Amino acid sequence: MVVIVDTVSPTSVRPRHPEKANRPDALSPPKPDWIRVRAPTTRGYADTRNIVKENGLVTVCEEAGCPNIGECWDKKHATFMIMGDTCTRACAFCNVKTGMPGALDASEPAHVAEATFKLGLKHVVVTSVDRDDLADGGAQHFAETIGAIRAQCPDTTIEILTPDFLRKDGALEIVAAAKPDVFNHNLETVPSRYLSVRPGARYFHSIRLLQRVKEIDPTIFTKSGIMVGLGEERHEVLQVMDDLRSADVDFLTIGQYLQPTRKHHAVMRYVTPDEFAGYEKVAYAKGFLMVSASPLTRSSHHAGEDFARLQAARAAISR
Repeated sequence: MVVIVDTVSPTSVRPRHPEKANRPDALSPPKPDWIRVRAPTTRGYADTRNIVKENGLVTVCEEAGCPNIGECWDKKHATFMIMGDTCTRACAFCNVKTGMPGALDASEPAHVAEATFKLGLKHVVVTSVDRDDLADGGAQHFAETIGAIRAQCPDTTIEILTPDFLRKDGALEIVAAAKPDVFNHNLETVPSRYLSVRPGARYFHSIRLLQRVKEIDPTIFTKSGIMVGLGEERHEVLQVMDDLRSADVDFLTIGQYLQPTRKHHAVMRYVTPDEFAGYEKVAYAKGFLMVSASPLTRSSHHAGEDFARLQAARAAISR
């Protein structure tokens, strides 16, 4: 990849990932057959894209370059990314733009609710960039978005995928009080890889955040996910499972890391489908109510169907 900086035009074009521009290229091995997907071309995909654009919304599907965008948008399933398209952190795996974000859009919660209504979503997923520049990390904006969806789409269940609200006292409590149906916060990788993959975060803070949600409201489902193929060892993945179960997390997702550009962290290995199946079997044995583990698993992939299965699993153990 070559990052071009325009020094001729009156208005300079800022590179998408300025903090990564000077890194040497990191080469990944060729993708195996099981990781390939078709380019999106369906009418449903186009309809979803139009609704997203008409409401001036950002989706993590586009910003993160999700490989499942064609499948999900064809079914009119989109994951909304609130608080802008610019993140204050620069994680080595992430394709979301890094920089200083603009002010929050006070009308955004209403626009998300309107798009949820137009798409006819029975289960909606809302995520965000990290907003370390805000006193509450964007917690109140999350709460207002949840409230707006509840008001316009009272039968829609709501799943949120939040940042870690690191050093934002009281932020988690604001979001939990809004009572999302699912509270997701991804660990992303094993502790030993944090310095190179997720340097702005703290592993045990993220574990504690998930544990705290259950302490505030045990009825909220909690969820977390990791990527594999970043240089982790199998025993480290199993330890993450144990740490999440200690925090009473209900739902675990495990997917293959895919390198967005050569300036991002390299794929160290493509984990085989059989290995993913093995992880899923072990995770269920450790007590998770729901597990999704496959090369193309992503946090919000099949979120609606998975939520129904999560509810059924809880009901089964309550009998």
